[in-house]
Amino acid sequence: MNNDIKVTNDINAIPSLVQSKRQIDRYNLDIDAQAVLVASRLMAAGAKLGHASEIHFARFGLSTGRYRLLADLEDNEGEVLPSQLAEHLGVTRATVTGLIDTLERDGLVSRRSSSVDGRQKAVKLTEQGAKKLREMASEHFARLEAMVSLLSIAERSVFLDLLGRVTQGISALTDEPSVPKENISKE
Repeated sequence: MNNDIKVTNDINAIPSLVQSKRQIDRYNLDIDAQAVLVASRLMAAGAKLGHASEIHFARFGLSTGRYRLLADLEDNEGEVLPSQLAEHLGVTRATVTGLIDTLERDGLVSRRSSSVDGRQKAVKLTEQGAKKLREMASEHFARLEAMVSLLSIAERSVFLDLLGRVTQGISALTDEPSVPKENISKE
């Protein structure tokens, strides 16, 4: 068996360039196999990172979403409207409502009349929420630093640039195809 197509748990091996080429050829597509390989591995890394993130934040009694909401409140002087939180976090209002409900139950946030517009309810970071962020900061940020410790400062700069450009392309997975179908496959 060719080692290039051997299935392992190593993210660097799944899928291989050979596998990507074989799949593209199977459907007679005019697609760059290396581009497919990069995107596939990025998706696999994203799934692993999402899982690891949940394990990481569970140490602190949070989920990734709850942490992001608390951090966003802290970054915005401790008070934000739910609609703004949804926009900042890139999630629906219903998702934000669920996060707020849980965090409020745990005493980490509270709802109150907005200091900007008293007709609206704002979400406020409580002292207990601020304390939670302070207490977890040292371990949290040390683990983030350790996660990318194999990259040099220059490599991290390049990675940030590349990640920004790839992130701009994520809509290709969710948007309707803009290329007519007859232009997608080989004739």
